[in-house]
Amino acid sequence: MRYQFDHVAQQVPDIAEAIAWYQEHIRGVKVLYQDATWGFVDANGTRLAFVQRDQHPNHLAWRVSTEELERMAEKYNKQVQTHRDSTRSFYLEAPGGAWVEIIAVEGSSWAEYDGE
Repeated sequence: MRYQFDHVAQQVPDIAEAIAWYQEHIRGVKVLYQDATWGFVDANGTRLAFVQRDQHPNHLAWRVSTEELERMAEKYNKQVQTHRDSTRSFYLEAPGGAWVEIIAVEGSSWAEYDGE
């Protein structure tokens, strides 16, 4: 089974302010999605999500197939959540209190996105 790094998510108080800061300070930042509660950018091949504290933890995300997502959710007794963009995921707590998101994008608007 292939695990592919997908994105880093950072909690921020203001999504628009965070995206504007990255666009000003990091060349080549492209906005993939933005609303008042969630933003997603490509920063030269690295994807960053800006999230609100009450919706998502700070985390690192790995992309897997839908089958692997279901297998892992069962193994770790986790409930899979479907998100607004039709991705599906769950979180695991790693040592030190870090969070890891296991995400499947099949059937979502990101299924064909390869960072180019």
